[in-house]
Amino acid sequence: MLLTIDVGNSRIKVAVFEHNKQLDFYVFEIEKALKNFQKIFEKHSNLEKIILSSVGKLDVEVLNFIKKSFNTEIINHDSKFPFTNLYTTPKTLGIDRMVLAAGASLLYPNKNKLVIDAGTCITYDFVDDKNNYLGGAISPGIKVRYLSLNNYTANLPLLDKKEVDFFIGDSTENAIHSGIINGVCHEIDGFISQYSLKNQDLTIILTGGDADFLAKRLKSTIFANSNFLLESLNLLSLYIHQK
Repeated sequence: MLLTIDVGNSRIKVAVFEHNKQLDFYVFEIEKALKNFQKIFEKHSNLEKIILSSVGKLDVEVLNFIKKSFNTEIINHDSKFPFTNLYTTPKTLGIDRMVLAAGASLLYPNKNKLVIDAGTCITYDFVDDKNNYLGGAISPGIKVRYLSLNNYTANLPLLDKKEVDFFIGDSTENAIHSGIINGVCHEIDGFISQYSLKNQDLTIILTGGDADFLAKRLKSTIFANSNFLLESLNLLSLYIHQK
């Protein structure tokens, strides 16, 4: 029994695995972490191990509670990974991006793979068919784009994302929705086209909080899995244990 924890910028995702089967899933705000972990640990008292990756700020009290409750492995830049990291600044590479690259490498070891994580930021991470991590790109996520238009202009309102079935916005609000949602989709499709031109047999994995929202709008054939990072943590834990 393994508990995987993904600490993001604003939310925490948790999954319980038995071998490769996911038994339970939780998502909650970082501010409510301690109370939620207490409930999870009460329900799953037979956990053998916890594996955690974090890009957010987890309170020291919460982290100590986790570590005292069960055997805990925190993924960092010195952890074992199933790929060769060719990033020119490897210590600046986000742990979440490394975990996603690890999951892709373990699932598709002999293929070129592009992992697109659509969350607070949209990250693109490319691993070739020899499991060399080459890098990728980072751009603002959907929510950040809405916030930016509101924060850096005098008159544009702050909107929530919505379904868009039009290209021409017939009002200021619809123009914002069209620009952001269609813009993100064109961006992702464009990146996929560029990678596909140079890399045959390309496997594309779309994950993150906006994965399901975006998947049906993209032209490209992709594997959409909003919780791929948690699954990647499970695979990485097995890999580290075997090593």
